[in-house]
Amino acid sequence: MKLLAVTACPTGIAHTYMAAEKLQQAADRQGIEMKVETQGSIGAENVLTDNDVREADGIIVAADKDVDLARFAGKRVLSVGVSEGISHPERLIEQVRSAPVHGGGGGAGGTASASGGGGAGGGRERSVAYKALMNGVSYMIPFVVVGGLLIAISLSLGGHTDPKGGLVIPDDSFWMHVNQIGVIGFTLMVPILSGYIAYAVGDRPALVPGMIGGWIANTGELYDSKAGAGFIGAIVTGFLAGYLVLWIKKVKVPKFVQPIMPIIVIPILATSALGLFFIYVIGKPISWVFEHLTDWLSGMTGTSAILLGAILGLMIAFDMGGPVNKTAFLFGAGLIATGNQTVMGMCAAAIPVMPLGQGLATLIRKRLYSEQERETGLAALFMGLFGISEGAIPFAAARPAQVIPANMLGGAVAGAVAGLADVKDAVPHGGPIVAVLGAVGGVPMFFVAVAVGTVVTALATVALVDISERKRRGEPLVGGPGGSEPVLAGVGAGAAVAGPGVGSGAGATTKSPAVPAPSAPAAQVPADAAAAGGEVLSGYLTEQTVKVQLDADEKEAAIREMAELLARTGKVVDVAELVRTALRREAQGTTGLGEEIAIPHAKTDAVTSPVVGFARSAEGIEWGALDGTKAKLIFMISVPEAAAGDEHLRILAMLSRKLMDVGFRERLVAAPDEVAVLDVLREVR
Repeated sequence: MKLLAVTACPTGIAHTYMAAEKLQQAADRQGIEMKVETQGSIGAENVLTDNDVREADGIIVAADKDVDLARFAGKRVLSVGVSEGISHPERLIEQVRSAPVHGGGGGAGGTASASGGGGAGGGRERSVAYKALMNGVSYMIPFVVVGGLLIAISLSLGGHTDPKGGLVIPDDSFWMHVNQIGVIGFTLMVPILSGYIAYAVGDRPALVPGMIGGWIANTGELYDSKAGAGFIGAIVTGFLAGYLVLWIKKVKVPKFVQPIMPIIVIPILATSALGLFFIYVIGKPISWVFEHLTDWLSGMTGTSAILLGAILGLMIAFDMGGPVNKTAFLFGAGLIATGNQTVMGMCAAAIPVMPLGQGLATLIRKRLYSEQERETGLAALFMGLFGISEGAIPFAAARPAQVIPANMLGGAVAGAVAGLADVKDAVPHGGPIVAVLGAVGGVPMFFVAVAVGTVVTALATVALVDISERKRRGEPLVGGPGGSEPVLAGVGAGAAVAGPGVGSGAGATTKSPAVPAPSAPAAQVPADAAAAGGEVLSGYLTEQTVKVQLDADEKEAAIREMAELLARTGKVVDVAELVRTALRREAQGTTGLGEEIAIPHAKTDAVTSPVVGFARSAEGIEWGALDGTKAKLIFMISVPEAAAGDEHLRILAMLSRKLMDVGFRERLVAAPDEVAVLDVLREVR
């Protein structure tokens, strides 16, 4: 019997290699020939060839990210989460013998799943939907950043205020061309989101209907609406397209038609059906909402300015370009011509709050965000200064239940403050840029409104996201593991803490006394002393960074203790920052690999060169491992940002492979002291 496997995890390669080694070992024990392709951050390795697939009796896909399955058409394919590959390899080998034959599509929703599959968050459908949404968001982010920044740059350097046209750039000027390029990026943003959600669900045949459906959703003129459905409409069309394609794939067709199904028949049918459905069915309610909201706002112009400002702020922040947002914006813009500039002033104060607030949130609680999200947050801050509210869309699309309510709260506060202070805006645009260019009346209070709304959005976002993460991990909602830390306090001893007046010092941090910087004698260990104990893992792990028994009994304390261990080398310039970075990585997904192993790791300039530490815990530390075991063998890897690519992944790969050797682990546990531990670790190559 010949089997193939593909393993993949989204955040690194440790789980990828763990699953690969487990499956390979299980196959070897049963005398089954197996080849495993690993897909991690370092790229695909041991790639399966056409000949491999042709000769295979079955394929196991253990992955928590999208894997192209089209190449396995006609073969038995079993698709599960990566944790299943680690925890139950023998069961998967047994189940693949009776797995269904794969048809020819490759989306996650079209694959078989083992009972009890390891999708994080509960339920395969939820896992597929979440991964599809994240797939769309990840492809959308570059379009948001590039388009938004080009528009912002062109407006700041080539624009001027005009009562009728807002911020205007002269036609045929250099900056107009830059602006037009940015507009193209923004125009593509929504179809890209929709298309790649559809692709993750239904594979390649769903890409075209997803993108065209997203374009239709964002183009209100196609269904008699003055505003498109925006990113919310794109999410809807993406999932509709993906699942429509999956449904069409199930239809039995003659053999002579099968080759053209994925490239002609399915895309045409799905695109036509979805497009017409949106125009004739979904589009009508959107148009109705737009018209009736406009009429409703018109009837409110005589009410309290604070109430009207709060309502307009809520609407501006809700869908960032959709019908609700556009209703409020066009309502304010239309009143400028009548001499009423206060309504536009309320809108102008709310417009930048979403990107500014989300960008600020990534600064004051970095551990809750991935590196890509933090970079997007910086771009969102810049876009917010120029009144480009779409800068917050990637955050709203990724975490709608947390981000949209926080956006609305901050927008309402900004609009209400602007209404109370009688702020005016003479042009149909928003953000600090209009005040800088002289279009705002009541500039000081305008900036107060923007600042207060931004801070409210940021704090509400980190609170809601933190609560969501704690629920996901099963932690208490009112504190840390011991229940003693408030939700908005730092994470462990090394968390970032906003100083007084978050808006003026969002990036500031305070170093906790619980993670003291290493004393001079510890930080200045001579190099020859390190060499005397011997080195392993390319010299990154020495006797200085080995501890045979940790004092800590829980994860955060263990990470702090390991950081102090690494600091003995003199390569750690900021212990607290190293701890923060490692904890942020844990927040993205546990580094507890099972088999009583954990490999926390950090990419940070808090270290000057790569360094690795190892420690044991006799009792074991709860690390959230996939197999439920406590971590007794703990490695900590830290590399500078500049060395965070292949070197970081190479170290992880070497460790992950070797740690699958039961005999190696037993020798590591039995080693009586640091020198003996190093002797065992020299086996890692």
